[in-house]
Amino acid sequence: MWTHSRLLLFTRYPEAGTTKTRLIEELGAEGAASLQKRLTERIVSRADLLLQRRRIASTIHYAGGNSEKMSIWLGPMHFVAQKDGNLGQRMQAAFVHAFAGGVERAVLVGSDIPDISVHLLEQAFTALLDKEVVIGPSEDGGYYLIGLTAKKAAQLLPLLFTEMPWSTKELFTTTIQRLDQAGYEVAILQALRDIDLPADLPFARERGLL
Repeated sequence: MWTHSRLLLFTRYPEAGTTKTRLIEELGAEGAASLQKRLTERIVSRADLLLQRRRIASTIHYAGGNSEKMSIWLGPMHFVAQKDGNLGQRMQAAFVHAFAGGVERAVLVGSDIPDISVHLLEQAFTALLDKEVVIGPSEDGGYYLIGLTAKKAAQLLPLLFTEMPWSTKELFTTTIQRLDQAGYEVAILQALRDIDLPADLPFARERGLL
């Protein structure tokens, strides 16, 4: 069932001063980078469980650093440098890369949602067996996960990733509106909280990340 499925993980190499920059004032450059490191390692551990349980492999699309630094940090995984451009262009490129390699169902997740579980990832891939898109909304109005199938990629990629209100509270609503207007069936997962702003730091402490 899970042949030709792949998890796409977006993250950044945890170099002080270049990652979680909106948290540097509160945590310092080293502290913000350390938080990024812990968040990424948490989602990678979920990806490892997904591989063990469902044989669904992962590709880590990284910014900053290089493949050698990433492999020293996270071990022998499949690493791909993120393309240039805005978030939508980089996400679209990740899906294009997956589908060009023969993947039939791809799910992309960020690294700053500590409550993502392997069960939720399994739900996302299961949803793509009979839906065309799956989305996990984040509590700030964006989304932490999006997945789609190769058979609809030519139509969905420009619809989902072109001229969208990235990094705003309107992103999830705008995405759903576009999909509804185009007639696509969407599975919506539970809403989760991300860690991106100083107001999120008490939540990070609750989850043992600080």
